[in-house]
Amino acid sequence: MKTLLSGIKPTGRPHLGNYLGMLKPGLELASHNDYQSFLFIADYHALNFIQDQKLMRELVLEVALTYLALGLDPSKTFFYRQSDIPEIFELALILQCVCPKGFMNRAHAYKAIVDKNRAEGRDEDDGVNMGLFNYPVLMAADILMFNADYVPVGQDQIQHLEYTRDLAIKFNHIFGKTFKIPEALVKEEVAVLPGLDGRKMSKSYGNTIPLFEPDNKIKKIINSIKTDCKGANEPKDTEGNLIYLIYKELASPEETEAFAEAFHSGISYGEAKQKLYEKFIEYFSGPRAVYEDLKAHPDTVFDILAEGQKKVRPIAQEGIQIIRSKIGINRN
Repeated sequence: MKTLLSGIKPTGRPHLGNYLGMLKPGLELASHNDYQSFLFIADYHALNFIQDQKLMRELVLEVALTYLALGLDPSKTFFYRQSDIPEIFELALILQCVCPKGFMNRAHAYKAIVDKNRAEGRDEDDGVNMGLFNYPVLMAADILMFNADYVPVGQDQIQHLEYTRDLAIKFNHIFGKTFKIPEALVKEEVAVLPGLDGRKMSKSYGNTIPLFEPDNKIKKIINSIKTDCKGANEPKDTEGNLIYLIYKELASPEETEAFAEAFHSGISYGEAKQKLYEKFIEYFSGPRAVYEDLKAHPDTVFDILAEGQKKVRPIAQEGIQIIRSKIGINRN
Protein backbone atom coordinates (compact mmCIF):
# COMPACT_ATOMS: atom_id res chain seq x y z
CA MET A 1 0.00 0.00 0.00
CA LYS A 2 1.35 3.43 -0.97
CA THR A 3 1.65 6.19 1.62
CA LEU A 4 0.12 9.62 1.06
CA LEU A 5 1.02 12.59 3.28
CA SER A 6 -0.33 16.13 3.46
CA GLY A 7 -0.40 18.94 6.02
CA ILE A 8 -1.84 22.40 6.56
CA LYS A 9 -0.44 25.31 8.59
CA PRO A 10 -2.82 26.80 11.17
CA THR A 11 -2.11 30.41 10.22
CA GLY A 12 -5.72 31.49 9.73
CA ARG A 13 -9.26 30.26 9.34
CA PRO A 14 -9.57 27.90 6.36
CA HIS A 15 -11.41 29.54 3.48
CA LEU A 16 -12.96 28.58 0.16
CA GLY A 17 -9.63 28.87 -1.68
CA ASN A 18 -8.04 26.43 0.80
CA TYR A 19 -10.98 24.06 0.39
CA LEU A 20 -10.89 23.92 -3.40
CA GLY A 21 -7.11 24.03 -3.73
CA MET A 22 -6.00 21.58 -1.03
CA LEU A 23 -8.59 20.34 1.47
CA LYS A 24 -11.05 18.86 -1.01
CA PRO A 25 -8.43 17.13 -3.24
CA GLY A 26 -6.50 15.92 -0.18
CA LEU A 27 -9.56 14.41 1.47
CA GLU A 28 -10.62 12.77 -1.79
CA LEU A 29 -7.19 11.11 -2.08
CA ALA A 30 -7.21 10.12 1.59
CA SER A 31 -10.55 8.36 1.14
CA HIS A 32 -9.08 5.92 -1.41
CA ASN A 33 -8.55 2.47 0.05
CA ASP A 34 -5.33 2.01 -1.90
CA TYR A 35 -3.56 4.72 0.13
CA GLN A 36 -2.28 4.78 3.70
CA SER A 37 -2.93 8.45 4.50
CA PHE A 38 -1.20 10.80 6.93
CA LEU A 39 -2.89 14.21 7.35
CA PHE A 40 -1.39 16.58 9.90
CA ILE A 41 -1.66 20.06 11.37
CA ALA A 42 1.70 21.78 10.84
CA ASP A 43 1.69 23.87 14.01
CA TYR A 44 5.48 24.27 14.30
CA HIS A 45 5.57 25.55 10.73
CA ALA A 46 2.95 28.11 11.81
CA LEU A 47 5.17 29.29 14.68
CA ASN A 48 7.11 31.38 12.16
CA PHE A 49 4.00 33.57 11.86
CA ILE A 50 1.75 32.88 14.87
CA GLN A 51 3.51 33.75 18.12
CA ASP A 52 0.52 34.15 20.40
CA GLN A 53 -0.37 31.24 22.69
CA LYS A 54 -4.14 31.77 22.66
CA LEU A 55 -4.31 32.36 18.92
CA MET A 56 -2.21 29.29 18.14
CA ARG A 57 -4.52 27.03 20.15
CA GLU A 58 -7.58 28.57 18.47
CA LEU A 59 -6.18 28.11 14.97
CA VAL A 60 -5.06 24.51 15.61
CA LEU A 61 -8.59 23.76 16.79
CA GLU A 62 -10.04 25.56 13.76
CA VAL A 63 -8.03 23.46 11.29
CA ALA A 64 -8.92 20.24 13.11
CA LEU A 65 -12.61 21.22 13.14
CA THR A 66 -12.46 21.97 9.42
CA TYR A 67 -10.86 18.65 8.49
CA LEU A 68 -13.39 16.70 10.58
CA ALA A 69 -16.39 18.71 9.41
CA LEU A 70 -15.43 18.14 5.78
CA GLY A 71 -15.46 14.39 6.25
CA LEU A 72 -12.06 13.24 7.47
CA ASP A 73 -12.45 9.83 9.14
CA PRO A 74 -9.79 9.52 11.90
CA SER A 75 -10.37 5.75 12.03
CA LYS A 76 -9.11 5.44 8.45
CA THR A 77 -6.50 8.23 8.40
CA PHE A 78 -3.48 9.03 10.55
CA PHE A 79 -4.62 12.50 11.74
CA TYR A 80 -2.24 14.27 14.10
CA ARG A 81 -0.47 17.44 15.19
CA GLN A 82 3.10 17.87 13.99
CA SER A 83 4.12 19.04 17.49
CA ASP A 84 2.96 15.73 19.01
CA ILE A 85 5.66 13.79 17.13
CA PRO A 86 9.07 14.95 18.46
CA GLU A 87 10.92 12.46 16.26
CA ILE A 88 10.09 14.71 13.29
CA PHE A 89 12.18 17.49 14.81
CA GLU A 90 15.07 15.16 15.58
CA LEU A 91 15.05 14.11 11.95
CA ALA A 92 14.96 17.77 10.87
CA LEU A 93 18.18 18.39 12.81
CA ILE A 94 19.80 15.33 11.25
CA LEU A 95 18.81 16.50 7.77
CA GLN A 96 20.19 19.98 8.47
CA CYS A 97 23.59 18.37 8.96
CA VAL A 98 23.61 17.07 5.37
CA CYS A 99 21.91 20.14 3.85
CA PRO A 100 24.19 22.80 2.28
CA LYS A 101 23.34 26.37 3.32
CA GLY A 102 23.48 27.44 -0.32
CA PHE A 103 20.60 25.06 -0.92
CA MET A 104 18.44 27.08 1.48
CA ASN A 105 19.59 30.40 0.01
CA ARG A 106 17.77 29.46 -3.19
CA ALA A 107 14.41 28.62 -1.56
CA HIS A 108 11.63 30.67 -3.14
CA ALA A 109 10.10 31.97 0.11
CA TYR A 110 13.46 33.10 1.49
CA LYS A 111 14.58 34.63 -1.82
CA ALA A 112 11.32 36.57 -2.12
CA ILE A 113 11.90 38.24 1.25
CA VAL A 114 15.56 38.95 0.46
CA ASP A 115 14.66 40.48 -2.90
CA LYS A 116 11.94 42.63 -1.33
CA ASN A 117 14.31 43.83 1.42
CA ARG A 118 17.00 44.73 -1.11
CA ALA A 119 14.51 46.62 -3.27
CA GLU A 120 13.34 48.61 -0.25
CA GLY A 121 16.86 49.34 1.03
CA ARG A 122 16.71 47.17 4.15
CA ASP A 123 19.11 44.53 5.41
CA GLU A 124 18.47 41.52 3.18
CA ASP A 125 17.64 39.26 6.15
CA ASP A 126 15.31 41.73 7.85
CA GLY A 127 12.29 39.84 9.18
CA VAL A 128 13.81 36.40 8.48
CA ASN A 129 13.96 33.95 11.38
CA MET A 130 15.71 30.60 11.29
CA GLY A 131 12.40 28.77 11.30
CA LEU A 132 11.50 30.42 8.02
CA PHE A 133 14.99 29.85 6.59
CA ASN A 134 14.92 26.16 7.52
CA TYR A 135 11.28 25.64 6.55
CA PRO A 136 12.10 23.30 3.62
CA VAL A 137 14.20 21.06 5.89
CA LEU A 138 11.40 20.66 8.43
CA MET A 139 9.00 19.96 5.57
CA ALA A 140 11.39 17.28 4.34
CA ALA A 141 11.39 15.73 7.82
CA ASP A 142 7.57 15.74 7.88
CA ILE A 143 7.59 13.73 4.66
CA LEU A 144 10.58 11.43 5.10
CA MET A 145 9.72 10.49 8.69
CA PHE A 146 6.86 8.38 7.31
CA ASN A 147 8.47 7.41 3.99
CA ALA A 148 5.66 9.01 2.01
CA ASP A 149 5.31 7.86 -1.58
CA TYR A 150 3.11 10.76 -2.65
CA VAL A 151 2.67 14.33 -1.43
CA PRO A 152 -0.20 16.44 -2.83
CA VAL A 153 1.19 19.95 -3.38
CA GLY A 154 0.23 23.18 -5.08
CA GLN A 155 2.42 24.73 -7.74
CA ASP A 156 4.03 26.98 -5.10
CA GLN A 157 5.21 23.96 -3.07
CA ILE A 158 6.85 21.96 -5.85
CA GLN A 159 10.30 23.36 -5.06
CA HIS A 160 10.01 22.23 -1.43
CA LEU A 161 9.15 18.71 -2.57
CA GLU A 162 12.19 18.78 -4.85
CA TYR A 163 14.31 19.77 -1.85
CA THR A 164 12.88 16.81 0.04
CA ARG A 165 13.80 14.47 -2.79
CA ASP A 166 17.33 15.90 -3.00
CA LEU A 167 17.88 15.55 0.76
CA ALA A 168 16.61 11.97 0.72
CA ILE A 169 18.94 11.10 -2.17
CA LYS A 170 21.90 12.75 -0.46
CA PHE A 171 21.21 11.02 2.88
CA ASN A 172 20.83 7.66 1.14
CA HIS A 173 24.11 8.22 -0.70
CA ILE A 174 26.02 9.02 2.51
CA PHE A 175 24.46 6.54 4.94
CA GLY A 176 22.91 3.85 2.75
CA LYS A 177 19.37 3.46 1.47
CA THR A 178 17.00 4.70 4.16
CA PHE A 179 14.31 6.89 2.64
CA LYS A 180 11.89 6.49 -0.23
CA ILE A 181 12.09 9.27 -2.81
CA PRO A 182 8.64 10.92 -2.65
CA GLU A 183 6.71 12.12 -5.67
CA ALA A 184 4.59 15.25 -5.95
CA LEU A 185 0.92 14.90 -6.80
CA VAL A 186 -0.05 18.10 -8.57
CA LYS A 187 -3.67 18.22 -9.66
CA GLU A 188 -3.61 20.57 -12.62
CA GLU A 189 -7.39 20.80 -12.72
CA VAL A 190 -7.72 22.09 -9.14
CA ALA A 191 -9.53 25.43 -9.13
CA VAL A 192 -7.50 28.52 -8.27
CA LEU A 193 -9.92 31.27 -7.30
CA PRO A 194 -9.14 34.97 -7.10
CA GLY A 195 -10.18 36.74 -3.92
CA LEU A 196 -13.01 39.21 -3.38
CA ASP A 197 -10.83 42.05 -4.71
CA GLY A 198 -9.48 40.18 -7.76
CA ARG A 199 -6.09 39.37 -6.23
CA LYS A 200 -5.09 35.86 -5.14
CA MET A 201 -7.44 34.62 -2.42
CA SER A 202 -5.27 34.85 0.68
CA LYS A 203 -5.71 35.35 4.42
CA SER A 204 -2.93 37.95 4.30
CA TYR A 205 -5.00 40.08 1.87
CA GLY A 206 -8.20 39.73 3.88
CA ASN A 207 -10.10 38.87 0.69
CA THR A 208 -11.28 35.34 1.49
CA ILE A 209 -14.65 33.62 1.89
CA PRO A 210 -14.50 31.64 5.17
CA LEU A 211 -16.21 28.27 5.21
CA PHE A 212 -17.92 28.36 8.59
CA GLU A 213 -19.00 31.89 9.42
CA PRO A 214 -22.67 32.62 10.32
CA ASP A 215 -25.07 32.88 7.38
CA ASN A 216 -25.47 36.66 7.62
CA LYS A 217 -21.71 37.19 7.49
CA ILE A 218 -21.36 34.86 4.48
CA LYS A 219 -24.10 36.85 2.74
CA LYS A 220 -22.34 40.14 3.50
CA ILE A 221 -19.01 38.79 2.19
CA ILE A 222 -20.54 37.47 -1.04
CA ASN A 223 -22.33 40.78 -1.56
CA SER A 224 -18.94 42.53 -1.34
CA ILE A 225 -17.57 40.73 -4.44
CA LYS A 226 -16.42 43.37 -6.91
CA THR A 227 -18.22 43.46 -10.26
CA ASP A 228 -18.18 45.61 -13.39
CA CYS A 229 -20.74 48.36 -13.99
CA LYS A 230 -23.13 46.39 -16.20
CA GLY A 231 -26.71 46.87 -15.07
CA ALA A 232 -29.70 44.57 -14.83
CA ASN A 233 -30.84 43.10 -18.18
CA GLU A 234 -27.42 43.69 -19.77
CA PRO A 235 -25.73 40.47 -20.95
CA LYS A 236 -22.74 39.57 -18.81
CA ASP A 237 -19.66 37.51 -19.56
CA THR A 238 -18.92 34.50 -17.35
CA GLU A 239 -15.23 34.54 -18.33
CA GLY A 240 -13.23 35.58 -15.26
CA ASN A 241 -16.37 36.50 -13.30
CA LEU A 242 -15.79 35.50 -9.66
CA ILE A 243 -19.49 35.02 -8.90
CA TYR A 244 -19.76 32.53 -11.74
CA LEU A 245 -16.40 30.86 -11.01
CA ILE A 246 -17.35 30.12 -7.39
CA TYR A 247 -20.84 28.94 -8.32
CA LYS A 248 -19.38 26.58 -10.91
CA GLU A 249 -17.23 24.88 -8.25
CA LEU A 250 -20.21 24.26 -5.97
CA ALA A 251 -22.97 23.42 -8.43
CA SER A 252 -23.87 20.53 -10.72
CA PRO A 253 -23.10 20.81 -14.47
CA GLU A 254 -26.80 21.39 -15.15
CA GLU A 255 -27.03 24.15 -12.55
CA THR A 256 -23.86 25.74 -13.89
CA GLU A 257 -25.21 25.72 -17.43
CA ALA A 258 -28.42 27.41 -16.28
CA PHE A 259 -26.43 30.00 -14.33
CA ALA A 260 -24.28 30.77 -17.38
CA GLU A 261 -27.43 31.24 -19.46
CA ALA A 262 -28.79 33.63 -16.85
CA PHE A 263 -25.57 35.67 -17.14
CA HIS A 264 -25.88 35.84 -20.90
CA SER A 265 -29.57 36.83 -20.54
CA GLY A 266 -28.78 39.75 -18.25
CA ILE A 267 -29.27 38.60 -14.65
CA SER A 268 -28.54 41.44 -12.22
CA TYR A 269 -25.44 41.09 -10.09
CA GLY A 270 -27.59 41.37 -6.97
CA GLU A 271 -29.65 38.36 -8.05
CA ALA A 272 -26.52 36.45 -9.11
CA LYS A 273 -24.94 37.04 -5.70
CA GLN A 274 -28.13 35.85 -3.99
CA LYS A 275 -28.07 32.63 -6.02
CA LEU A 276 -24.40 32.13 -5.14
CA TYR A 277 -25.13 32.70 -1.44
CA GLU A 278 -27.95 30.13 -1.53
CA LYS A 279 -25.73 27.59 -3.31
CA PHE A 280 -22.88 28.16 -0.84
CA ILE A 281 -25.17 27.59 2.17
CA GLU A 282 -26.69 24.49 0.54
CA TYR A 283 -23.30 23.00 -0.43
CA PHE A 284 -21.77 23.39 3.02
CA SER A 285 -24.91 22.73 5.09
CA GLY A 286 -23.79 19.25 6.18
CA PRO A 287 -20.20 20.22 7.08
CA ARG A 288 -21.41 23.38 8.83
CA ALA A 289 -23.72 21.33 11.07
CA VAL A 290 -20.86 18.97 12.01
CA TYR A 291 -18.57 21.96 12.56
CA GLU A 292 -20.97 23.66 14.98
CA ASP A 293 -21.52 20.43 16.92
CA LEU A 294 -17.78 19.76 17.29
CA LYS A 295 -17.03 23.40 18.09
CA ALA A 296 -19.31 23.09 21.12
CA HIS A 297 -17.18 20.14 22.31
CA PRO A 298 -13.51 21.12 21.73
CA ASP A 299 -12.25 18.45 24.14
CA THR A 300 -13.62 15.83 21.73
CA VAL A 301 -11.50 17.31 18.94
CA PHE A 302 -8.33 17.37 21.04
CA ASP A 303 -9.07 13.78 22.14
CA ILE A 304 -9.15 12.79 18.43
CA LEU A 305 -5.75 14.45 17.94
CA ALA A 306 -4.42 12.65 21.04
CA GLU A 307 -5.58 9.34 19.59
CA GLY A 308 -3.80 10.28 16.39
CA GLN A 309 -0.59 10.77 18.33
CA LYS A 310 -0.95 7.32 19.89
CA LYS A 311 -1.18 5.75 16.43
CA VAL A 312 1.47 7.83 14.70
CA ARG A 313 4.23 8.19 17.27
CA PRO A 314 5.17 4.49 17.45
CA ILE A 315 5.73 4.58 13.68
CA ALA A 316 8.00 7.61 14.09
CA GLN A 317 9.84 6.03 17.04
CA GLU A 318 10.60 2.93 15.00
CA GLY A 319 11.71 5.06 12.08
CA ILE A 320 14.05 7.27 14.10
CA GLN A 321 15.76 4.20 15.57
CA ILE A 322 16.57 3.04 12.05
CA ILE A 323 17.89 6.50 11.17
CA ARG A 324 20.02 6.68 14.35
CA SER A 325 21.46 3.29 13.51
CA LYS A 326 22.33 4.50 10.00
CA ILE A 327 24.26 7.52 11.31
CA GLY A 328 25.92 5.57 14.12
CA ILE A 329 24.34 7.10 17.21
CA ASN A 330 21.65 4.58 18.04
CA ARG A 331 21.22 4.03 21.76
CA ASN A 332 21.57 0.26 21.75
